[in-house]
Amino acid sequence: MHIMSIALGGCLRAEPVQYGITEDTGGHITYILGEMEALARRDDVELAEIITRRFVDKRLGAIHAQSEEWISDTCVIRRIDSGDPRYLAKEALAQDRAAFIDALFADLRARSRLPDIVHAHFADAADIAAQIEREFGIPFIYTAHSLGLDKRAAVTAPGPELAAELDGRIAEEDRAIGAASAIVGSSRDECERQILAYPSARIGRVNRIVPGVKVPSVGQDARDRARDLIAPFLREPDKPIILAIARPVAKKNLAMLVEAFGRSPWLRAKANLVILAGLRDGIESGGAERRAVFSELLDTIDRHELYGSIAYPPRHAREDVEALFALARESGGVFVNPAKVEPYGLTLVEAAAHGVPVVATRIGGPIDILDQLDHGLLVDPDDPQDIADAIERLLDDRALWAEKSANALARVTAMTWEAYADHFVALARDILSREEPVNKVLSSLLVCDLDNTLTGCRIGVSRLREYLSRNSGVGFVLATGRSIVEAQRIVREWGLPRPRAWITSVGSELYVERHGEIERDLLFDRKIALGWDPAAVDEAVKGLKGLTPQPHYEQREFKRSFFADDPTVADALRVRLLERGIYARTVLSHATLLDILPIAGGKAVAMRHIAGRLGVDMRNVFAVGDSGNDEDMLSVCDNAIMVANHSQEIATLSDRANVYVARRSHANGALEGILAHQRRQRAAHRVEQVA
Repeated sequence: MHIMSIALGGCLRAEPVQYGITEDTGGHITYILGEMEALARRDDVELAEIITRRFVDKRLGAIHAQSEEWISDTCVIRRIDSGDPRYLAKEALAQDRAAFIDALFADLRARSRLPDIVHAHFADAADIAAQIEREFGIPFIYTAHSLGLDKRAAVTAPGPELAAELDGRIAEEDRAIGAASAIVGSSRDECERQILAYPSARIGRVNRIVPGVKVPSVGQDARDRARDLIAPFLREPDKPIILAIARPVAKKNLAMLVEAFGRSPWLRAKANLVILAGLRDGIESGGAERRAVFSELLDTIDRHELYGSIAYPPRHAREDVEALFALARESGGVFVNPAKVEPYGLTLVEAAAHGVPVVATRIGGPIDILDQLDHGLLVDPDDPQDIADAIERLLDDRALWAEKSANALARVTAMTWEAYADHFVALARDILSREEPVNKVLSSLLVCDLDNTLTGCRIGVSRLREYLSRNSGVGFVLATGRSIVEAQRIVREWGLPRPRAWITSVGSELYVERHGEIERDLLFDRKIALGWDPAAVDEAVKGLKGLTPQPHYEQREFKRSFFADDPTVADALRVRLLERGIYARTVLSHATLLDILPIAGGKAVAMRHIAGRLGVDMRNVFAVGDSGNDEDMLSVCDNAIMVANHSQEIATLSDRANVYVARRSHANGALEGILAHQRRQRAAHRVEQVA
């Protein structure tokens, strides 16, 4: 496979990258290099090619005038000469786009081998990719990295010029979302809130692929250089370090961190603040936004008289960043990302790779990262007291600091660029092999839960996949507590067959495959909406002890989700709802996950609905599950299967005649149960014939 990535903005080069040398030279370059280098290491990738602009600027580096830069034998950066030799900031790139496209098309037409797929980074690259698709028939994947809708929401009073700029950006992002064969986001917030806020978004095309991180090795020489970098600013350089690294743009909210530090006598006495805000030749260098950010930083430092307690070196190298992370850990410090909104937050993962606990904005992707790594605290980015309190808590409670540091080091190892590449190639292959589905008449349906029912044994998944490929009359349907975006991610991760239908969010949403797209079943929505009053449910649960709301992306149109401290909370909730005259279903899974659904919702109702839609008799439906949110469909299905690793909460179902309890676990147990029920059906049929 030949994969082409396109990114126009910033100073894109092989490491060492001078991050922050311009306002547009930021984390997306880390992402692109990590992605493409990992793809290039794969045997099934012939070439990983990065396309960017060629420009001539000695201050930014002679490498950017070089037409080719080979990172490895199978990974190359190619710089297209548009005829304009200037470095262009992202706001000025539009004026060069037509010339860039002409030059790129000329390059492509001269080739004997075209790329198989294009990965566009940001909406301007997506516009180019869409034109490549029209001209050459090459599909493209779009990654936004940062979205204008959230930026507009974070700006309190944009002037006419900024408002017009944001409106244009948002319109271009919407076109990119509508045109791409797939959209890739990093966090659930990005995939399930930010992207879906755009009119052209189709949820079946939205995919979450988690970026990786390179686990660093920092030598003593690098540590010493980093100490020398910040020591001139600090009176007591051995204090714990509060570290922040961000481009000098307003949305990164660095002045609010300085404000939080300045207002806290405890922090000023106990710690030093170190801010890496890009590279600068002087406070007045760079564009208007950059100058405004530094002006606000200096004003806040002056106002709180922080000189001697804060370091903000004007220049640094990539190895200095890694070394400062290492020093932050050695000093017992923390890393802070106070951004007004953060689409993902790759620096939080980099901090984890060094074992540094974090304090992060609760707006955007950090919710996911901290949920996965559990290495820090979330804060309100507009509340300096909240930011200061969280930093103080981590610095003062050494047991908590040690716990978060250990969590970071233990859990970050799963976040690799190799895992990212696995997911990306699987998605690309799905796009390249996508065909109009044949409307084959189905003889039966296999409705399976996902986590711990199918996942858990890759050999079992392979056997089940082989069974389904041999038995094309069996329609595969997924029934999971996960959202549609997360369900697609796990299906890719485990190499499961693509389902004919997706029952998601504990049976509160149903999606079907139609014309190569995943579409929501609106008839099912109308069916379960009857009598559902989410506002009344929200009011009823207020003040009920033992319930903690799950993250915002788990609160769906027809579902409210909580963590339960104790299984008995479910009974108290049912009583509370009935007392309020609210008729709803409560579903407890694994003793801790508690969901509230419409009375007409759930996996069983969705299973019946999709069987009717696909024309399959319920007597020929097989249902497989392992936990409490499968209980309803296992109870009503004639051919129910409980895998051997089922949870105790549904053990009583084993006495039912319709339920087969497998001796094997996970997908092996599912296949065992299918074959057992089929033997029983054949035996019953023979008896009927004899009679």
